Amino acid sequence: MKALVGLDVGTTGVKALAITQAGEVVASAEEAYPLSTPRPGWSEQDPDDWVRAGERALARLDLDALRVGFSGQMHGLVCLDEQDRALRPAILWNDQRTGVECVEIEERVGLERLISLTGNRALPGFTAPKLLWLRRHEPEVYGRIRRITLPKDYVRFRLTGEWAIDAADASGTLLFDVARRRWSDDVLAALDVPREWLPPVHESTEIAGAGDQQAAALGVGVIEPGIVSVVLGTSGVVLAALPAYAHDPQARVHAFCHAVPDIWEAMGVMLNAAGSLRWFRDALAPAASFDELTAEAGRWSPGVEGLTFLPYLQGERTPHADPEARGSFTGLSLRHDRDALVRAVLEGVAYGLRDSLELLKELGVTPEKGRVSGGGARSPLWLEIVASVLGLPLELTVVEEGSAYGAAMLAGVAGGVFADGHEAVTACVRAREAVEPNADWASAYDEGYARFRALYPAIRGVEER
Repeated sequence: MKALVGLDVGTTGVKALAITQAGEVVASAEEAYPLSTPRPGWSEQDPDDWVRAGERALARLDLDALRVGFSGQMHGLVCLDEQDRALRPAILWNDQRTGVECVEIEERVGLERLISLTGNRALPGFTAPKLLWLRRHEPEVYGRIRRITLPKDYVRFRLTGEWAIDAADASGTLLFDVARRRWSDDVLAALDVPREWLPPVHESTEIAGAGDQQAAALGVGVIEPGIVSVVLGTSGVVLAALPAYAHDPQARVHAFCHAVPDIWEAMGVMLNAAGSLRWFRDALAPAASFDELTAEAGRWSPGVEGLTFLPYLQGERTPHADPEARGSFTGLSLRHDRDALVRAVLEGVAYGLRDSLELLKELGVTPEKGRVSGGGARSPLWLEIVASVLGLPLELTVVEEGSAYGAAMLAGVAGGVFADGHEAVTACVRAREAVEPNADWASAYDEGYARFRALYPAIRGVEER
């Protein structure tokens, strides 16, 4: 059969998904690849691992594709030489080596001007700081660069020969004029980055591609005001569609182009959401399943008698933009057991998501409900906690395939199956149930959130002495 296919180039593996024109999933395949951490804080992958995994996943679908759409991990840097060969392993979104370069960028461009031009401040995960790091630390590699690309666009280039990028994914490079949806000549000049290294920019719906978060937002139908995307994946995201460009003056949330033309988005990102629970399981309860851990956490009441978890295990983005932030448990007593620690992790992640939601509200976002996705959304308790902390009903969708699903929908728009992103959402996205906030928990979580908010500056103050 002919199908629309989405290929998502993730951090741990690639996923291929085939859907009908009504949005029904007919086939899927996943292929894993390794992650390299050669030094503390570094995160790299071989770009050709993505390509080989993508080819295998597409072959396993065993069907004809009307069109293939691409989504993938954002911000990663792939450098190509004059023969279009990768010069070194890709530096990924969660790599933290570029703190010095972030300071350099904000000094070169000026912080206010940088935020005005790109909608964001310089963060270690973004692409531009990685380029400056290469120029300083690997000048031989830097001198041989002829093109740079992001992960999913490298896979597109290898599979199709198309050299291109979409405005959505380009928004996360820190080289992009997000308001005007084009490369920023001012930033490129200030950082001495050649314009000819960069691929031509198109809308996501033209070339069937988007960053993973934009594709995921499309996949759950978040393209209009009133609904926010809440992602409980390895990282955590709260994303709102905006009818006009807007950015936070302090860049505590990201301003990006959406996968739908003439729509922008504001997005708060915490680096460890479900990743926090995975860390806990791997470090302290390796024999337990995630279902066991979350079910047992339900034995404790909201607030866990003052036990609070900060999920800053790998630094943080929203709202602190601090690669040196670290996680902690505070408020421990002799009464607390493993189940209490797990509930504190679930609540700490929910508080981190609320940080993002509060900042979106400052930009004028007025959410009525959330659409939730990601591995953490499989836990009924965690969903009830998040809904209660955010004060929003959270809807689950019939299809919960995330970014690959949005990429397949983009393939439908680019291939002429759908007139635009709105028609794709109408045809494919359907809510199946909602998790309501628990009114009996509201007071405990307001107190818990206030405690959570006070901890970071207090602990940071101690670390800086």
